[in-house]
Amino acid sequence: FFLVVMFKALIVLCLFVIAISASTCGGNCPGGCPDCDCGSSPNDVNISSYCSKYSDWSQSCCECIASHESGGNANAENYNSNGSYDIGLFQINDVNWDSCSGGSPPCNPNTNTECAHMVFGWGHNTWTYWSTCGACGCCDKA
Repeated sequence: FFLVVMFKALIVLCLFVIAISASTCGGNCPGGCPDCDCGSSPNDVNISSYCSKYSDWSQSCCECIASHESGGNANAENYNSNGSYDIGLFQINDVNWDSCSGGSPPCNPNTNTECAHMVFGWGHNTWTYWSTCGACGCCDKA
């Protein structure tokens, strides 16, 4: 009986440790993140106002990508299984931060949109580098 009680207590303790070690950052990181780079409160923005900053990409594709990536939450974060981070409105991966945001997480939606435009350019002015491009029908479109 004592071993059963101790085993249950150990399981509860392990679940508690897992829960506190992978914060959801106030809902910004639904899958759990070790850090909350963009804070712990959502920043819901008007996606179309950021997509309209550039005329060389399709507004409908831009809005669909951003909607699928972050739902319009400029503070959205995703910790990937390979240990990398996706941040912000367009979920810019941390491998791109040095090139587009001085190495810092692009939490500001203006900076994140600038980064997205750079990544869009690296993809030969297509949305091919976003995993959600297929759902939006935009992988090979401007």
